Amino acid sequence: MATVIAVTAALGAACCFALAAVIQHGAARDTGEKLLSLRLLLALARNPRWLAGVALGVLSFAVQPLAATDVLFALPMIAVLHRYRLTRGDWLGAGAVAGGIALFFAVSPPSEGTRAPGLAAWAPVILAAGAFAAVAGLAAMRARGAAQVIWLAAGAGITYGVLDALTKSTVDLLADRGFTTLLRWEPYALLAAGILGTLLSQSAFRAGALSVSLPVIDTLEPVSAVVIGAFVFGERLAASPGQLAAQLAGAAVAVAGIAALSRSSVAAMEAGPEDPADRDADHALQAP
Repeated sequence: MATVIAVTAALGAACCFALAAVIQHGAARDTGEKLLSLRLLLALARNPRWLAGVALGVLSFAVQPLAATDVLFALPMIAVLHRYRLTRGDWLGAGAVAGGIALFFAVSPPSEGTRAPGLAAWAPVILAAGAFAAVAGLAAMRARGAAQVIWLAAGAGITYGVLDALTKSTVDLLADRGFTTLLRWEPYALLAAGILGTLLSQSAFRAGALSVSLPVIDTLEPVSAVVIGAFVFGERLAASPGQLAAQLAGAAVAVAGIAALSRSSVAAMEAGPEDPADRDADHALQAP
């Protein structure tokens, strides 16, 4: 009975996260601000609809959703909003993302690592993630269509993985040291990662289809958090070569699902006849 309750609660949380993403995506698509600009975040922060989506996501955070299952709830919501009938390919792509990530975590052994790693352990990860976010942002500004959405979502997913790991470290520090944790660097790095991740994710939502951006974030956020856990916290990735092979297979299936969704009819339908990023570029060219 306890397992049934836990699974039901996790699926409910995934559904709420999906609804939150759909709401935020709609608000981001309706803004007239440029991608990767602080004006985009300021405009969204004044949008009651977007704030409602954020609040729904925060409330749902109390229960850990089943990995990547929110995309399975988001697709029907997208279809209802756009009066679109999902195809078998749409469902297969979403199922590959959810199933691949589920496999990745099913064979991940639970392990205890360092509770509060020092800055020396964190520095390479933060620098690498920051460099990837910068490269993703630059690549996104040169790309169009699904490629642009994928670059922005990839930057968001990696940044959110760092955010998850920093949240774990900060919570452990608060439990051990109380409010003296505010004298350390972790809470401020956590804030910076949150702002950067939000900027990248909302830019991805602004740029195009949620059916493309959400699976990328759903895949890269938990996978990068697990990898960070291994390198920074000393946790294990896999207990055997067979488990490692299964993890890699799960990641590959999820990536295949992302590729399928990026070329699917639902992504084309969501993007519409004109991409917001293309309008931004045209306006920039026409400006005196």
